[in-house]
Amino acid sequence: MAYSRLVPFAVILIAFSLASCANTVRGVGKDVKSTAQAVEDVAK
Repeated sequence: MAYSRLVPFAVILIAFSLASCANTVRGVGKDVKSTAQAVEDVAK
């Protein structure tokens, strides 16, 4: 998958993850980590 195609998907995914994450710093950290993992899986 081309990097230029991955960026918009990643931005949307991160935006939804942050919008639905818990209100704690710990919750945000877990959501960001899972988002990064999802982006890596899509890139493979």
